[in-house]
Amino acid sequence: MKFLMIAGFAEDLLPFRGDLIKALLDRGMEVHIALPDLEAGSSLEKRLLDMGLVLHHFDLQRAGMNPLADLNSMWQLFRMIKAIKPDTVFAYLIKPVIYGMLAAKIAGVPHRFALISGLGYAFQEDGQSNRGLLRKIAQGLYRVSLKDVHKIFFQNPDDLALVKQLGVLKQDAPACVVNGSGVNMQHYALAPLPKGKPQFLTIARFLVDKGVREYAGAAKLVKAKYPDVNFSIVGYFDENPSAIKQEEMNQWLSEGTLINIGRLADVRPAIADSSVYVLPSYREGTPRSTLEAMSMGRGVITTNAPGCKETVIEGDNGFMVPVGAVDELAEAMLKFVETPGLIEHCGRRSYEIVAEKYDVHKVNEVMLKEMGIT
Repeated sequence: MKFLMIAGFAEDLLPFRGDLIKALLDRGMEVHIALPDLEAGSSLEKRLLDMGLVLHHFDLQRAGMNPLADLNSMWQLFRMIKAIKPDTVFAYLIKPVIYGMLAAKIAGVPHRFALISGLGYAFQEDGQSNRGLLRKIAQGLYRVSLKDVHKIFFQNPDDLALVKQLGVLKQDAPACVVNGSGVNMQHYALAPLPKGKPQFLTIARFLVDKGVREYAGAAKLVKAKYPDVNFSIVGYFDENPSAIKQEEMNQWLSEGTLINIGRLADVRPAIADSSVYVLPSYREGTPRSTLEAMSMGRGVITTNAPGCKETVIEGDNGFMVPVGAVDELAEAMLKFVETPGLIEHCGRRSYEIVAEKYDVHKVNEVMLKEMGIT
């Protein structure tokens, strides 16, 4: 049987879907991957080919709404699907889901599945009229593309409830909530905690919606009281409309508020060097970086936002704060600084929670069963 996966980022394919791809290959599937930005002759391309995958390119403008570019993406996907003749098409991320599901339906693919790994920028409320318009457009496109999809996976119950409330999905739509993308606990193995003062870490694209400003603001408050506590960030600048400006990041770095580690292909060393993981995001599917840190035995501070709140049991493996709340975030950080025993306790509980709910093999088994792949 032929299985086509439509992805949005080449570099994220194996970190986020590698274990699912291996599970499909182990079941004897012929797995095709559609990618928009895989560099020909790259080490990643060689690695994917060595796995036995069949690779396909399509053009995708990830940010913004350019009707001609988006129609071109759908047309390329349609032609690709007609040529491959897959039994199953699976797409994730906003534009691959929208245009992949539409193309698969028009092409007559018998089994179509979508993963909504987060509702993204367009669905986050901030009172801006341009975001409201974008939200209406995204809702309309989702409504059309997800109609008649055989199963729609969500990574938290709030996202599913919201799209039903907005009328994007009917109340009886075939939907399933899974525990995020899961995490490979062998790869993100338990790591000893660093000695000395707590070291805080966040991993995120440099976006307002990821809570980067709140992280920097809280770090500044804590460092005023405990100058030797460090706050690191792993990430990169993004073309998203809510991107943090270079000048703002430079200010945090020059005043010593943050340590910018930059973009990492492997975040495990950064997590191992940290004591507590922080993600003050405004909304997520289920944040993969948080699960990775939890798997390595790190306590968590995050927001009570959809997706984020699923990863923390308050006071057990960490703490939740309101979205945008700098003072409350700093107070949560100070709990770890001033009560060092919390670091070990919360880290241990994080590991146990991941083993129980978020192990990638458990998550993938649920998805494969829901797709009728055994």
